[in-house]
Amino acid sequence: MIILTHSKFETIFLVLNLLLCHFASAQWDKILTHDAFPEHKIKLKEPHLCDKTVQQYSGYLEVNNGKHLFFWFFESRNKPKEDPVLLWLNGGPGVTSLLGLYLELGPCSINSEGNGTIFNPYSWINNSSIIFLDQPSYIGYSYGGDDVSDTLTAALDVYAFLQIFFREFHNYAKLDFHLAGESFAGQWLPAIAFDINKYNYNHDAIRNFIHINLESILIGNGLMNPLVQFKYYPDMACDSSYGPVLNHSTCNQLRKDCKQLIKLVKKYYNSKNAIDCMNVINFRQDKMYQPYEMAGKNLRDIRKSCDYINSSTTCYPEFINIVKYSNRQDVKTELGINSSFVFYRKNMTVYYNFIYSGDADYGSNWLGVDAWTKCFVGVVPKVLMKQILLLG
Repeated sequence: MIILTHSKFETIFLVLNLLLCHFASAQWDKILTHDAFPEHKIKLKEPHLCDKTVQQYSGYLEVNNGKHLFFWFFESRNKPKEDPVLLWLNGGPGVTSLLGLYLELGPCSINSEGNGTIFNPYSWINNSSIIFLDQPSYIGYSYGGDDVSDTLTAALDVYAFLQIFFREFHNYAKLDFHLAGESFAGQWLPAIAFDINKYNYNHDAIRNFIHINLESILIGNGLMNPLVQFKYYPDMACDSSYGPVLNHSTCNQLRKDCKQLIKLVKKYYNSKNAIDCMNVINFRQDKMYQPYEMAGKNLRDIRKSCDYINSSTTCYPEFINIVKYSNRQDVKTELGINSSFVFYRKNMTVYYNFIYSGDADYGSNWLGVDAWTKCFVGVVPKVLMKQILLLG
C-alpha cells in the first residue's frame, strides 16, 4: 500500500503540471511577440490542409484579457515574393471568415460529406497571399475575453496582429497590402485602415513599427451608411433588374414601412442610444426581411428560393458541411485549435454595436450601396486631398 504524503503529492502535482504545460506549448511551432504590444502575442503553427502546395500559418492572436482570435494564412500560388498580401474579414457582425475561405475566395471548399476538401482553382490566392481572421471573439474558432462592442477596439487588435506578424515575416511586410471583406466589414475595414494610416505616418520610431503598404480597401455589399442604404429595400424587392419578387400589395406596404424605418434610423443617428439601435434592427427584421422571407426568397440571392419557415438550413446546406468539417478533431489538431467551431454567433451585444457588390443580395443590396457611393463620392476627393497635403 502506497501512502502519499503532502510533500509527495505536491511533487507529483508539480511534475504533472509541467508535463501539461510542455504538451500545451509543444503544439505551437512559434510564439511571436512585439515590445510595443505587450498584451498581444501570436501562437503559430504550419498546417497542411486545404492546399498542401502552399506555405500556411494558423493559430491565435492572444490578448491578456483571455481573448483568442483565430487566423489562417495562405501564401500565393503564383509569385509569393511579389504578389500582394490581403486580409479578409467576413461580416455579421458575428460571422466566421472561414465562410469566405470555404465558399468564396479561399483555396478549397468542403465536400458534400463534410469530411474533406475540394481544390478551388479560382481562389484569390492564385495571385495574392491571404490572411483569414475570425473577429470578434466567439465566432469561428475564436474564443475568450470580453465582447468587443466597438470597431475601434477591434481595429487595434487587428493592427497589433499585423505588426507582430509582419515583424516575423519581413518578406511579406515589404509587399503591397489590401483590406477586403463583405457586409459588416464595411465598418471593420475603414477603422483598421484608419489605424494603419495613422501609425504609418505618426508612429514613434522607438516602437519599431513596420510601415504597412496599404494600397486599397475592397468592401463587398458593405454596410456603410444605413440612413442611405435602407431606403432601397423596396426597390430591390419590387423593381430590381430581376423583376419584382413580391406582389403589388406587399410592395406598397413595404414602401410605407420603409419610410418609418428611415425615421427610426434618423432617431438613432441623433441619440446614439442602444435601445434606438435595437428598434431599428427589430423593425427592419419585421418589416423589411419578414415579408421577403415569407415569400420564400433567399435573403442572400434574390434569384433563389428558400423555406425560412420550416427549415432555413436547407437554404445554405454548405454551412452545415463547413461546421461538420471544422469540428473534426484531426482538422482542429492540425490547425492548433482547442475550441469548438461556431459558424455564426447571433449575439445581440456584438450585433447592436457594431466597393463592389453582388446584384442579387437583398440583405445588403447593391442599390443602397450604389446610392451611398454616389452621396459619398463628392466628399472623398476633398478629404483625401486635405489628408495628402497634411501628410506631404
